[in-house]
Order: sequence, then structure tokens, then C-alpha cells
Amino acid sequence: MDEVQYVDWNNSIQILNKAYDSGLFVLIIGPKGTGKTSLVREFAKSKSINLDSINFSLRTRESHLIGTKTLSEGTVSFDEGLLIKSMREGNLLYLDEINAAEADVLLRLDEALDDRRQIALKESTGEIVRAKDSWFVVATINPLTHSGTKELPPQLLSRFPVRISLEYPPENVELEIVKKYVSEKHESDLIQGIKLANTLRQAASVEELFYAPSLRETIAFGKLLENDVSPKEAAMIVFGNVYTQWGNIEFQKVSDIIASMFGN
Repeated sequence: MDEVQYVDWNNSIQILNKAYDSGLFVLIIGPKGTGKTSLVREFAKSKSINLDSINFSLRTRESHLIGTKTLSEGTVSFDEGLLIKSMREGNLLYLDEINAAEADVLLRLDEALDDRRQIALKESTGEIVRAKDSWFVVATINPLTHSGTKELPPQLLSRFPVRISLEYPPENVELEIVKKYVSEKHESDLIQGIKLANTLRQAASVEELFYAPSLRETIAFGKLLENDVSPKEAAMIVFGNVYTQWGNIEFQKVSDIIASMFGN
């Protein structure tokens, strides 16, 4: 399957280009499934620069960033982590979901992101590693309403002076994106599926529901339609059934919305 071209509906790549040319690091803010990772990949591709990625979680440790000592045949060596390698090579470093990391990890990362763009390898020789001039960092954060996220310390937040807000696109743009993955023969049902997704997102934004479907789910809905699944069944499979994990009342609320949009 041919690679799908990214739809830059809010000129984010232009902002990334300006930040790159200015030597300013970028923070992309938005919920899951709005295309943050696809945006960064498209930017790296457009600039023909190598992309290093770290996906943060509570399990991310300093050693993942900096490196760790290893013992092989009686010889101790130091395997450098992705942060150090990226700085040495001057690559684009993508810090995904940075606000899911623990405080000690963020503190060590902050050392590399200040204006000097250097870090001391205290775990090894004590060498001061200085980033190449081409080194560029883009981080993403999910809203604080997302599970596992926390507020970034102001000092670290200030390391990313260029901020991009990436929300769910307008319905006509989302349709354009979905149609890059499926044919146009089910367009009216695709439109209805996107309207359903937006209804659920709006309900989740005011805490009437526990979950907001992403762009991935509207694409999945379209792919099921392509394989002769009825619109209502596809809607239940993709959008409805996930709510059973929050109990029957939550599931019934969404089932009623789907029935009202796709028929009983």
C-alpha cells in the first residue's frame, strides 16, 4: 500500500519550519489520535533529517535517555541512550507524551534542553556532550484530562517556546483524511460516522462520556464499510463497544446515539 500523504490542515509544518530555522524547540499539544506523530514524521521527511523517537511512560528511566553500563567478557563499556546519540548526530529528537514521564527523567532531560544544549555523562566518563547545531527537538503532550499525564514543570515548559495546538480537524477535513485510506463509494456513511465521532468527542470534553474516539477510529470505520460491514454494525464495533468497559449505562448512552444516527 502506498504511503498516505499527511493532510496539514492548520499549517503546522510551516510553523515547524520557522521554528527549525530559528533554532527553537517545539511543543505540540493535543489529545490522542489527532495526528501529532504523523505530523512530526512528515516534517522529518520534508527536511530529509533522521528522526529519533522516545515514547514516554512511567517506565521510562534515565538510562533510556542517557545510557547504561554493560559488562561483556570482563570489559565494562557504556551503551549511550537515544538522547545522547541524537545530540551527537544532530538529528530530530521526538519526545512523545513527555508529560507522562517521571520527575527525575524530566530533570535530566531539562539539562540537555537549556540554551547550552549540553549534558554531562556522569554515568560514564563525565564527558560533556554538546549537541550539533542541527539538533532539533519536538515534544508532544496530551491534555491533563488524559490518564497518566501530569503538568510539565514551568522550567521545562519554557524550553519549548513554539507551541502548536493540534485538535481534531473540522468534519470536512476529517473526511478528506479518511478518504485517503478508503474509496469514496461510502461517502455519505463516512460523513455520518465522522458526525458520530464528533458527537462522542464533544460529550467526552464535558465529561458526559469517558472516552473520545480518535482519527484512527474514523479511518477504521471507513475500512469496515469497504469490507461490506453495515454502517450501524461498523459504528457499534468501532465506536460503541469500547464503552462497555465503563458499564452498561455508559454503553447504553452511546448505543442510543448510534441508533438515532444509523437507525434501529
